[in-house]
Amino acid sequence: MEERKEVTFGEWFLTLLLMAIPIVNLVLLFVWGFGSNTKTSKSNWAKASLAWMAIAVVFYLVVFVILLGTGINLSR
Repeated sequence: MEERKEVTFGEWFLTLLLMAIPIVNLVLLFVWGFGSNTKTSKSNWAKASLAWMAIAVVFYLVVFVILLGTGINLSR
């Protein structure tokens, strides 16, 4: 049976600090999400964070296209 290792307080503290740094956060999410040396809970958290980021990007693109389209129609 596989032994599960917990992510410690210090690891989470450092993780959240690193997530505050632009670009670094995205790179680390991919490393933690798909790397083989990452604890399971942290890997799942990273994958979920990437999924939320993808949803947010799609949402913002849809809103941008709608607003852009509305702005073009109003200028005619």
